[in-house]
Amino acid sequence: MFSFLARVFGLWFVAVALVAFVVDCTRSIAASAWVVTPMGQVWFDLSPESLNAAQAGIQRNVSPFLWDPILQGLLQYPAWVVFTPLGLLLLWYGDRRKRLRASLL
Repeated sequence: MFSFLARVFGLWFVAVALVAFVVDCTRSIAASAWVVTPMGQVWFDLSPESLNAAQAGIQRNVSPFLWDPILQGLLQYPAWVVFTPLGLLLLWYGDRRKRLRASLL
């Protein structure tokens, strides 16, 4: 069951990365310059309340160090740079054929 969910979320993350890449490329062509939309801006545009809640929750309940240098740095990357490796990692982890090959050896 977990491999199925990993594949579904992996495909979803790769699809989100592809859409974000196409949007950035389209904006770059329109502006005749390289335009990159940071992940933090995308998250803020979609749901500013959840971004503020995540910041407050992480700073209060986990660690202020986790939010300030680590997650803020991650939110400055383009969305497709963040979602692509995450989606590929989930797809790799959810691959059943890999497990079947390992069990046959």
